[in-house]
Amino acid sequence: MNKTDRRIVKTQESLRKAVIELMTEKTFDEITIRDIADRANVNRGTIYLHYQDKYDLLDQLIETHINELGEMDKWACERDWSDALIPYFEYFEKNYLFFSTMLASKGTASSFRTRLLASFIEGFKGEIDRESGKNTDLCEEVLLQYAGNAYVGVIEWWIRNGMPYPPQVIAKQVGALLGRSL
Repeated sequence: MNKTDRRIVKTQESLRKAVIELMTEKTFDEITIRDIADRANVNRGTIYLHYQDKYDLLDQLIETHINELGEMDKWACERDWSDALIPYFEYFEKNYLFFSTMLASKGTASSFRTRLLASFIEGFKGEIDRESGKNTDLCEEVLLQYAGNAYVGVIEWWIRNGMPYPPQVIAKQVGALLGRSL
């Protein structure tokens, strides 16, 4: 098993942190490779050792978070909604700077919301309750869009408003609502 050099991991973390910090100051399209290099305290060439360009850096950063959330899906579906959502909201809280920046972004980075929504909709597909009869007359596509957009909307609201409720409280609230819907 290959172990990644700690220096590489540290450099990549520094570059990811730099791009997110810069996105709190200006739009992604305005950020240059020089800006990222200066903020991360590396030379420009170092960035190109790890990423093709700033878009590749951002894409890999987004992909990392989407994948980590996706890993939670594997065991979350074995729990009831309220308990299953607590780790997600704890993850959003832990990664507040990333999510607050990405969900507020306009332009190039705004596709993050679309990717986040698509990942949640995919996760909800196996969760629709057809046995109790409550969703019998509902189209699966409409139900998935409704639940996915509601979930992402609450996440956005919660983060933009400074997380007014602890992760456990908001998870219980959203879990109850998704349980009623799906």
